[in-house]
Amino acid sequence: MVTKDTVSIDVHKTSHSRISELDFNNISFGKQFSDHMFMADFKNNQWGDAQIVPYGPVMMSPSTSALHYGQAIFEGMKAYKNDKGEVLLFRPLDNHKRINISAERMCMPAIPQEYFLEGLKQLIKMDEAWIPTAPGASLYIRPFIIGTDEFIGVKPSDTYRFYIFTSPAGVYYNKPVKVLVETSFIRAVEGGVGYVKASGNYGRSLFPTKLAQQRGYDQIIWTDARNHRYLEESGTMNLMFVIDDVLITAPLGDTILAGITRDSVLTLARDWKMKVQERKISIDEVIDAHKKGTLDEAFGTGTAATIAPISQIGFEGKDYILPDTKGRIFSNRVAQELENIRKGRAADIHNWMYKI
Repeated sequence: MVTKDTVSIDVHKTSHSRISELDFNNISFGKQFSDHMFMADFKNNQWGDAQIVPYGPVMMSPSTSALHYGQAIFEGMKAYKNDKGEVLLFRPLDNHKRINISAERMCMPAIPQEYFLEGLKQLIKMDEAWIPTAPGASLYIRPFIIGTDEFIGVKPSDTYRFYIFTSPAGVYYNKPVKVLVETSFIRAVEGGVGYVKASGNYGRSLFPTKLAQQRGYDQIIWTDARNHRYLEESGTMNLMFVIDDVLITAPLGDTILAGITRDSVLTLARDWKMKVQERKISIDEVIDAHKKGTLDEAFGTGTAATIAPISQIGFEGKDYILPDTKGRIFSNRVAQELENIRKGRAADIHNWMYKI
């Protein structure tokens, strides 16, 4: 039952916590999961049946529509403990806004803010002990929605389920990444779904990424579908360059995900009076800057990686080595500032942190 400000959630607590299985000094990304998960169902044109249950397998029919027609969207976000021990979320209202943008494009119902926030708050309160406090560590949060009709006709599902589960997470990339500019495969096209967090976007990336990894790279840089010259994203991250003291990133559109970390980095750069350009940037411009010695930094931004410095760019059989990460002024500063805001060591002037 929904009221204006809250949601009634049935809670079924696990009888046996698995937290003793977690080594807080050795946490990898995305492999261990907290004790509980939240879920709610969309039926008869409304959300209801909100509950928190022990984390475990999801039962579904082989004919479940999401398995066949891709009505599946998700978000990625994080919870932290600050230096006072308070539990904080980073920009959750922006994640709520973005999941509903994804839902609209994928012909799915919007999730009300009360379900999104109340589900998050109650779930994280229950599993607060799972939040790691080591530098760079966090509680990664995965909200997602799937179509649940048991029907294999091609049409939007009439029923859906919203889930949230959490995972204690360490550093996503433990070293600077080597990237290969992709000029054959395509991630997104104009008029498509590149700007939403739809599961299929990530499925289509796996094969070209595997090919790049077989050549010794960690990730790929996606280029535009028309000419394969303009740089868009790197793997699952937004992409940024510092060229001659100017921060440059691709403009948002229907082929670029509106990254929340991306927006945070741009906001901080503007706070610091740094020149920022959101515009198309070609691989030719990047290589030319490298040759001139004005390519100071290249890095990816995203919830999982936060700031992922790029050490090497491969293009047309040649590798371009970037300056050592220790000497990179902007990306090191912005990574530290984001950490300070999350830990309460710097003023949260943009009200990004949401206290649980």
